[in-house]
Amino acid sequence: MARIALGIEYDGTDFLGWQTLAHGPSLEDAVAAAVAFVADHPVSLTCAGRTDSGVHARCQVAHFDSDAARSPRAWALGATARLPPTVAVRWAQGVPESFHARYSALARRYRYSIVDRPVRPALDARFVTWERHRLDADAMHAAAQALVGEHDFSAFRTVACQARHPWRRLDEITVSREGERVVIEVEANAFLHHMVRNIVGSLLAVGRGERPVGWIAELLAGRDRARAGPTAPAAGLVFLGPRYPAAFGLPAEVTARPGTPERPPVRPADPSDEDDE
Repeated sequence: MARIALGIEYDGTDFLGWQTLAHGPSLEDAVAAAVAFVADHPVSLTCAGRTDSGVHARCQVAHFDSDAARSPRAWALGATARLPPTVAVRWAQGVPESFHARYSALARRYRYSIVDRPVRPALDARFVTWERHRLDADAMHAAAQALVGEHDFSAFRTVACQARHPWRRLDEITVSREGERVVIEVEANAFLHHMVRNIVGSLLAVGRGERPVGWIAELLAGRDRARAGPTAPAAGLVFLGPRYPAAFGLPAEVTARPGTPERPPVRPADPSDEDDE
């Protein structure tokens, strides 16, 4: 029995999220069915991070076990041929049995994109959030730096979050402008349910000038979700992917940078407890 890791790209607009649901289409079901066709037997997938309804992924990672003799190329191209046009298996690679798509990840990365202009976007409508007024990206970036480090993120945690504790280690967050687009990138050891979108919702208030730069630090310290901004729409969020120890030999985009902590923080975010975006 061999263990195979997959790098999966998808537009999540037409799915109810990664996880299997009884009442609608999920990415887990679509990918599992495609891989099962190639394997000629049912497969069970484990992913790095459960994305929510309407959220996209640049490189979701999932693993499965199979005794079918297939090349990495056959796994990737064969599965992609059985998937809708909005989903593709970018790569497949054999990994040791010790690899676990969820538990082995040292960090996870997200990007949130906002178009701020008077007219709504058309070509990018599925992948951005629209803001009518120009945002102050520099103020948003300055405000966001208060979130770096290990904190209780209760202020940015949805009431439906099932994680056993609100402590996470946020390693990096940047806000930058690319023309008429404001891009927020964030990396952490793990995320609470809707954590990124709740952070963005609050940063938007700073970008509009409705709140001062220091407000984000106040929210973090106050630990009160009711005081923070609304949850930003799903369309602007992309799961860039997880980061794994270099020893697994996975593609560079999902390999940890030198210096990424390999030991858990003081209050570990148990990956089995994780409630992703």
